[in-house]
Amino acid sequence: MSSDRVEELGIKIVEVLKSIYDPEIPVDIYELGLIYDVMVSENNDVKILMTLTSPNCPVAETLPVEIEEKVKTIEEVVSAEVEITFDPIWTQDMMSEEAKLELGFL
Repeated sequence: MSSDRVEELGIKIVEVLKSIYDPEIPVDIYELGLIYDVMVSENNDVKILMTLTSPNCPVAETLPVEIEEKVKTIEEVVSAEVEITFDPIWTQDMMSEEAKLELGFL
């Protein structure tokens, strides 16, 4: 698969991630800095490494499933898997400038 196609698919995946919001914060999970990595294999299997705002996050069980389901709606995606990590621990510094502005931190 050409690097252009991988890049195009990556852009589509990010667009989907930007449509998913943390239920407690009115900002999408991508701008919040919860997505650490998006990996796409040659077979279009997608693995997303992400964190949560806290280990006790009320959507710890449901959010990864929602992300997997939404990413799988992209035609080119064969499979999607979300792995949760708390290394490094999420902090407000990981939010984009846009998210900080939205939440009044700037």
